[in-house]
Amino acid sequence: SFDAQELASHAMADIDPEFVNKVQPGDLIVANKNFGCGSSREHAPLCLKTAGVSCVIAETFARIFYRNAINIGLPAIVCKDLPDEVQTGDSMELHMSDGTAVANGKTYTCTKLPEYMQGILNQGGLIASLNKEEK
Repeated sequence: SFDAQELASHAMADIDPEFVNKVQPGDLIVANKNFGCGSSREHAPLCLKTAGVSCVIAETFARIFYRNAINIGLPAIVCKDLPDEVQTGDSMELHMSDGTAVANGKTYTCTKLPEYMQGILNQGGLIASLNKEEK
């Protein structure tokens, strides 16, 4: 067993030791290529979600991280052009159902999640989704 809160206190520490002190509930992470590389367990996306991150947007994701993120209810959205156009602290809006993100007055096209994956996210992750189906 592990403590998600303890794990979250170390989120992104290698890149920004102050990340956990700056992240606010609902914040998004915008990243470049292969986000989540080296992470084969659901602890990595769970750590980010517990820290307050509401979504990760990246050019590409490591496949296992991507699937684990969806499984635990953390949206992982591919948006190829956005990462080069935004900076830390910029405000943005994500419209998952439309597959768009708006930042700095510009609209970016993102990969739209398939309906079944959107359903998993809406229910809080795969286990929550399966539990609701059983009832």
